[in-house]
Amino acid sequence: MSGGHFDYNQYKIGYIADEIQAQLDKMGKEIQESELIDTPEWHKQNPEKKIYPVYPDEIAKEFKNAINSLRIAEIYAHRVDWYLSGDDGEEDFIKRLKEDLEKINKNQSGA
Repeated sequence: MSGGHFDYNQYKIGYIADEIQAQLDKMGKEIQESELIDTPEWHKQNPEKKIYPVYPDEIAKEFKNAINSLRIAEIYAHRVDWYLSGDDGEEDFIKRLKEDLEKINKNQSGA
């Protein structure tokens, strides 16, 4: 069994990044009736507005920066977790950390 030093909470960091990305993906799209239950209070109080908000470009850019930062934080937490749990030694820790960070960089560049 790998990890566990942080009680697997590093995955919550990834969940937050996923949730922010979901907000960006929904921008300007119609809210379906089945989704109204799970939308913010604003939508419940304004039922005539059936479109997800469109964030200003500067806000959307910062959301993307937040997603990237959270993905990096998740990687660091995961790698440190495995190191502290004894699953990775020093060499594996550094090697896997670099590999995981390179994957993030490739995803950002669209490769």
